[in-house]
Amino acid sequence: MQYKNIIRILGLLVALLSVTMLPPAIVALLYRDGGGVSFLMSFIFCLVVGLLFWYPNKDNKGELRAREGFLIVVLFWVVLASFSAIPLMLLDQPELSVADAFFESFSGLTTTGATILKEIDGLPHAVLWYRQQLQWLGGMGIIVLAVAVLPMLGIGGMQLYRAETPGPVKDSKMTPRIADTAKHLWYIYFSITFACSLAYWVAGMSMFDAICHAFSTIAIGGFSTHTESMGYFNSPAINLVCVFFLLIAGVNFALHYSAVHGRSIKTYLYDPEFKVFIVFQLVLTLICFVVLLSSGTIQDADVALEQALFQSVSISTTAGFATTSFADWPTLLPLLLIFASFVGGCAGSTGGGMKVVRIILLYLQGLRELNKLIHPRAIFTIKLGNKALPNRVVEAIWGFFSAYAAVFIICMLLLLAAGMDELTAFTAVAACLNNLGPGLGGVASSFADIGDFSKWVLIAAMLFGRLEIFTLLVLFTPAFWRS
Repeated sequence: MQYKNIIRILGLLVALLSVTMLPPAIVALLYRDGGGVSFLMSFIFCLVVGLLFWYPNKDNKGELRAREGFLIVVLFWVVLASFSAIPLMLLDQPELSVADAFFESFSGLTTTGATILKEIDGLPHAVLWYRQQLQWLGGMGIIVLAVAVLPMLGIGGMQLYRAETPGPVKDSKMTPRIADTAKHLWYIYFSITFACSLAYWVAGMSMFDAICHAFSTIAIGGFSTHTESMGYFNSPAINLVCVFFLLIAGVNFALHYSAVHGRSIKTYLYDPEFKVFIVFQLVLTLICFVVLLSSGTIQDADVALEQALFQSVSISTTAGFATTSFADWPTLLPLLLIFASFVGGCAGSTGGGMKVVRIILLYLQGLRELNKLIHPRAIFTIKLGNKALPNRVVEAIWGFFSAYAAVFIICMLLLLAAGMDELTAFTAVAACLNNLGPGLGGVASSFADIGDFSKWVLIAAMLFGRLEIFTLLVLFTPAFWRS
């Protein structure tokens, strides 16, 4: 294991992270409502520590193997999220404990959107900006991880596209060099964020709110600058902008690249995962609309459709924005939406969950097993689009599903052991493992009232969900550490 090389890389990452402390400090200077000193102190601390990690190991530049790659990916999220908690611990407003600061930081960087803050409106602008910025940076990290890094390590949902889709998506990376891949992804990600900011501003948000909400929308994070989330604005136009860009962010970013590069929207229409993703959103919206009207929860059809569309897309893509407390809807709908978050976005998107393409393959595998019962001697192949997938891919999907379920059960049992009730424990783990944010019961509005032990368990769940289970689990196998 090339530990010195890994330390060198982490040092560079921490030094780069320090630069992200400067924009909140500038925001504090502009609005003069506090927080600036904490971010400046954090900038200096992170820069110094990063340089201390990097400088003694600056000449250790060996080619990394798969094992080092796994370790760096995990350390990337753990170390950067931990250092991102430093300014939150130094703040006078809000005053956060170590567990609270780490929870908020990990929730931001993993784009989970769960918060321990009960009141957000009165916070300094610097803090509001920083929370949104964390999600935006985490969202970009997810895209690069899913599209450019994980395929090189032999894991991740993007592997499935090799057997099905022609062109850039088929390859392990979209362009010959990973640096070029990251650069193209940054162009797309920044362009969509800019367009989202502009749309929010035109729809009626202030410039500050527009930029901040664009950060968390494109990252499918869910943090807001207001306690009432999107409900604060009470604007159908803003809600539609949010839904539109959540759908864009929930699509495979390699597919966006392919569409832009080929200058044709037909790229989307040929993609089976995209088609299932859109149909799933429409069906979910229709169910919510019908139940809201038939139950009398909302009597105006237009309002019911708007609320059904917004909450369905927001929860199922794992954003977690809210225009109303969906926990107060008929019991079927909150539970339906929580279960929908297990599906999440497409592979290679900023969405959480198990990813649409994996759900498709689980369904196809189930059909194959039923057909085998009827025709035991027949040979059935699983196809994604028009291409047959090797059995190894299907086996990997079942392995992922099993590991996902095991992590969920373990985390839920730990929360129950800590004294949490069943509904709160179930939805809290679902919200964090799926990187969703809001839950039901005691975590419907915030996670402030749960114990510190439960917060650390949920931080681990956020990491497992964001790193797609196996990336983190592999570090716990003895074989990984053998030389």
